[in-house]
Formats: sequence, C-alpha cells, structure tokens
Amino acid sequence: MTTTPVTAATLATLRTTRARQESVLRWLRPLAPFVMAVVAWTAFHAHPGPGVEGRGLAVSGALGGFVLGGLGSLATLRRAGRIHLACVGVLIAASTALVWLQPDGAGVAGIFVGVSLLAPVVRGHLWVPLTVVTLVFLGVTMAAGHDGSVASALLNAIMLGAFYGMLFLALRLGEANRLAGQLLSELEQSRAAEARAAGLAERQRLAREMHDVLAHSLSGLMLQLEAARMLASEDPGDPRLPDAVDRAHHLGKSGLEEARRAIGMLRDDALPGPERLAGLAARFQQDRDIPCRLTVTGEAYELGSEARLALYRVAQEALTNIGKHAHPEWVELHLVYAPSAARLTVEDFTVGGARPGPAATPVPERAPKDSGGYGLTGMRERAELLGGMLTTAATDRGFRVELEVPR
Repeated sequence: MTTTPVTAATLATLRTTRARQESVLRWLRPLAPFVMAVVAWTAFHAHPGPGVEGRGLAVSGALGGFVLGGLGSLATLRRAGRIHLACVGVLIAASTALVWLQPDGAGVAGIFVGVSLLAPVVRGHLWVPLTVVTLVFLGVTMAAGHDGSVASALLNAIMLGAFYGMLFLALRLGEANRLAGQLLSELEQSRAAEARAAGLAERQRLAREMHDVLAHSLSGLMLQLEAARMLASEDPGDPRLPDAVDRAHHLGKSGLEEARRAIGMLRDDALPGPERLAGLAARFQQDRDIPCRLTVTGEAYELGSEARLALYRVAQEALTNIGKHAHPEWVELHLVYAPSAARLTVEDFTVGGARPGPAATPVPERAPKDSGGYGLTGMRERAELLGGMLTTAATDRGFRVELEVPR
C-alpha cells in the first residue's frame, strides 16, 4: 500500500475547506428558529386557521407537530442520532401537511428548515429515495392546493424549484463536509504513521552506529588485553607489556568517544567519512601489527552524509571482521571515485592460498554468533538504504568486501 506524503499545506487546505463548508451550515442552523417562528405565525393567520373541528383541527394538529418536531430537532442537533432524524421527519411531515392545508401559508419554508437540519447527518445513498418521495409528496400537495390560476401555478413551480435547489445544496454540503472530515482524519493518521516510521528508521540507524563503533573498538581492546595477559603470564617484566596495556587503554578511550559521538550525532558535519579512512587503516596496522594501506583513485567529490558514513562504517566493519576471523599478511583498502558512484574495496591477502579460519568459508548472511553482532546485515542495510550495493566474496588469497554507493 502506498500513501501520498502528507504536507502541512495539504492539511491546511483541507481544514480551510471544511471550515468553509461548516460555516455555511452554521449560517443555516441559527436561522431555523426564526423561520420556524415565521411559519407558526403565518399558520395562525392563514386560511383556514387552527381550530377544534374539521379542517381547522387538522391545521392545529399539523401546527402542533411542526412546533414539537422543530424544537426536538434543535435540541438534538449536536447529537445527530436517530432521535434527531425522527424529529426532523416529524418537522418535514408537519410542514408538508401545512402546505396541503394552507396553500397560501409558509409551510414550504418549514420544509427548507427540515432539509437544512437533515443534510449533515443523512448519508448519500439515502438521498435518492428521500428526494424522490419528498418531491412527489410536495408536488402533489402543492398541486392539490392551488386555485387554478396561472399565478398560483407559477408560484408553486417556483417553490418546488427552490426546494429542489435547497435539497441539492444541502446534500452537496453535507457529503463534502463528511468526506473532508474523513480524509482529514486519514491524512492525520498517515502523518502519525510516517512520524513513527521515521523514528523507527532513526533508531535502526543508531543501532547500526552503536554496533559498528563497539564491535570495532571492543574487538581491538580484547585482542590487546589478551596479548597483555599472555605477556604477563610468560614474563611479568617483559618491556612489551606496558605498550600492550597502553594500546588497550587507547582503544577503550577512543571507543568510548566514538560511542558518545554516535549517540549524540545530530549534525551532518559530525559524521565520519572517506577522509578518515587513512586514519582507520593506520590504527588497524598499529593495533594488529598487520600492514594496511589505502589507495584513492579519481578526483574526490562531495557525497551525501549517509553515503560518507556508509563508506567509513563498511571499512570499519570489514577491518573488524578481518581482525577477528583472519590472519592475513596484509590488507588493502581501495577507494575509487567513478563518475556515477564511489566504490570502496577492502581485501585481505594471505600468501600461499585462502586465509585460514571461519572466514575461508562462504560468508553467512549474519555475522557469526561469537562476533556479538549483525555486521554484514548492517553493511547490506546501509547499502540498500542508499540505493547502492554490497558484495562479499572469498578470493584465491583471502576475502573481499566491496561497497558501491551512488553519487
């Protein structure tokens, strides 16, 4: 399922449209009590007027229903439930009866009021039968009540047309108001989902950062501490012992600094990039006593912050894996700035064949359990997020990791 990005301008437009539609209905609703009063006053003074027998009794009943239906409709307007629909139905029926009984009265205005109160709550699929029944009923009552003159027929036709126009306008306003409200709700939910997805992506990015930092620093720290332990057990006075301890201290300190930087990294210019690959190679060579050199081909150009970070972290993770799983004689990092993409290759070399250890076998999708992380998965995720590609393969003399990120 795909969703259209929700912007502040879209939400503002919807809110404005909905506010305009509601303003029209707000103008109609306050007029309802005034129109009802006019209809009731006219009914008292029209012919035949209210009475206790014959046609007058019918007028009294219709007028009573009109008053009760009108008051009930206004009282239940905010709840707009079944009781409201029933009250509006009584109002419209009583108004129609007044049109029949008093052709020269103002019963049609009562029907207009009923429609304006009904429009916001009636669904679109109910309007077709409701419109047909009401128009037929109103047309018959008006035709039965006119006196046969051209003026009376013309007046009835105008009233019928006005009623139909009112009905159509109320229908459009009510439906548009409901649809705008529904769409606004869906867009707000979509925006909330996008915010949650962005937060999840940020947490995943921080998780990758923390893994890359800690895996690189702690693996080197453990190696130096193991070397110090062996030197201390063989000869406590070995002059190499202080150097091994110093290296372990340096690795622990730098790892802590990088972990803090990864957690608090909010500015793009704080992200490590290709310019730090030389230092990364130098530290690997110093800590592992394995020759490691970096070569750069092509003219360097500016990359996006995520692409810069991916190049650095993939190199860092690849060197960490080499230090844990391989015993190469040397390591090479090669960074190529091609016209359309930047490509980084990290390859280790062992003279006389494939390197020993678990890395001589095909690399699994996830790092081995004893590595304590998901290094290869993290590297692939970085590449996929950037639209790039990560490949890993065993070679005749070692192992190669290659990352390509678009420019």
